[in-house]
Amino acid sequence: MTITNLISTSEESREHSAGFVIYHEGKDRKRKYLLLRHRAGRHWGFPKGRVERGEDETAAALRETGEETGIKRIERIPEFRVVSCYHFLRNNKPTRKDVVYFLGHVEKKHNPYLSAEHTEGRWLSCANALQLLTYSDARAVLRKAEELIASNYHSP
Repeated sequence: MTITNLISTSEESREHSAGFVIYHEGKDRKRKYLLLRHRAGRHWGFPKGRVERGEDETAAALRETGEETGIKRIERIPEFRVVSCYHFLRNNKPTRKDVVYFLGHVEKKHNPYLSAEHTEGRWLSCANALQLLTYSDARAVLRKAEELIASNYHSP
């Protein structure tokens, strides 16, 4: 699935990132999702970052999530891969950013170690996360994750 906003132009630069929608399911079967607040934009979202040369999307998502949260042990849910595409200006130049999101389950819900990029991290129910997420494309990604988990995937 791809979520896109705005229209692409041939004059824009492109960025490719990858990240994780991370969740934990407690013994009470209540799911909590991890959101991070970005220092620069003050927006709430998921851990993500650029895919480096020679790196595949999964490796980039795992690396970035580890760097941004300290979480290293993530069980990737293979049925989930959502691409969010959006446009913005970087140095007054149109830029298209494609972000591949994977869904990951963690056994332990601990307070994330935050990199210098973020000021806060919170574990939230889906309903609360949907209210806090800043951008509609991130809300759409979370809805898809929740839909998959609720319909046919159960945490180990």
